[in-house]
Amino acid sequence: MTTTSSPALWAPPARVRGTLALVTGRGERAGVYERFGRRLSSDGYAVAVFQEDVEAASSWLAQSTDGPRVLVGSDAGASAVLHQVVRGAAVDAAVIVGTLVDAELDVPSDEQRTACPLHLGVLAAEASSESLAAAEPLPAPADLAAIEVPVLAIHGGADSVSPLPHLLEALRTVPDLELVETVDGLHDALNDQSHRSVAASLVLWLERLRTGDARTAIVRTHESIAVAA
Repeated sequence: MTTTSSPALWAPPARVRGTLALVTGRGERAGVYERFGRRLSSDGYAVAVFQEDVEAASSWLAQSTDGPRVLVGSDAGASAVLHQVVRGAAVDAAVIVGTLVDAELDVPSDEQRTACPLHLGVLAAEASSESLAAAEPLPAPADLAAIEVPVLAIHGGADSVSPLPHLLEALRTVPDLELVETVDGLHDALNDQSHRSVAASLVLWLERLRTGDARTAIVRTHESIAVAA
């Protein structure tokens, strides 16, 4: 894997509400996640992005004193994150995005990755000429079943690279799994057209995680409310 000694960092303007270390996908530079880092940091979460280096991300996160500490991975980075969590990485939760079910797949085209015009421009500007590290296969079902921290999966509903039904089958044994599907979304779920809604959904999940139980509701939506006269 590519070694990244100094991650790209986005720090909150005031109090830190939690810390995220993100591992990029195949061939991605850290700048691909600038928009994501700025948005999450504006909500109080410190974000560090590591280029295809899950070991460095895990070590950096373990030294953080601002919890919850969340390991995030996109594309091949998602598989790497799951392996770290299976091995007992010092994290409070994991987020996996655009998880590859088939590790043998080639790197997707930009059009398979996103329909967001701005992100297409970012991908072109941040294209890497470095040799790509191979993706790791997902951990075995029995290993996934032993994961002890909450896992949030964010995945495009129209992801042709890693179809959502295949992902659901592959992750069926994860004990505490929550899924956010981007409706008609493509592979780069953090940076596709619904990136604002995805970031908002992630922040809501992080806020629940801060309570000690990511399943505990903080806000509820009611379909209709009868107002007394």
